[in-house]
Amino acid sequence: MRFKAVAAQFLVICCALVPGLAHAQGKPVQLVGLGDSLMAGYQLPPTDSYTAQLEAALKAKGVNVTITNAGVSGDTSSGGLARAEWSVPDGTDGVILELGANDALRGVSPDETEKNLDTIISGLQKRNIPVLLVGIMSPPNMGDDYAKRFNTIYQRLADKHGVPLYPFFLDGVVTDQTLQLEDRMHPNTKGVAVMVEKSMPTVEAFIKAIGEQKK
Repeated sequence: MRFKAVAAQFLVICCALVPGLAHAQGKPVQLVGLGDSLMAGYQLPPTDSYTAQLEAALKAKGVNVTITNAGVSGDTSSGGLARAEWSVPDGTDGVILELGANDALRGVSPDETEKNLDTIISGLQKRNIPVLLVGIMSPPNMGDDYAKRFNTIYQRLADKHGVPLYPFFLDGVVTDQTLQLEDRMHPNTKGVAVMVEKSMPTVEAFIKAIGEQKK
């Protein structure tokens, strides 16, 4: 009995000294990646998607997290809005929201894209679910005018709703063909790894903020 008591006391001390260990002992942070093919992992094995690689990278750093992949290839912001409620179940601790790439490819009005994303964020916040907004940039072939209207959507929404923003999901990948599939639009496995590495600090800060809100 004395041994068990000493062991228990030792564990408490260790948890106090090592925050990561204390976090690992509790309930995992439940995140959902709500997005399109860039989130879903187009033409990649499920284990190579952004959500899968991000979860693995976070766990390797001692973060107790589960990330559900709610990415749908071809989805626009309107499609994401239509399924947002059932794609993000009650009890979700946070959402990584990435939509708009297909809107830009199809020339959807930036005003419409912004309205849809605005509604998604508002709906999640009404459910007390924190949001990390992920930005996308308009492709060059859409022209300067469209790009100016589209590329400003994400910062404006982040400011309006007070949510963290990762400005460009394909940062470090979009100009490197060795990190892309043959379509030159989607990341390959190595490209996704770059996306995870670059977005990691923002995601870690997001998870930390979620933990602080729960205190």
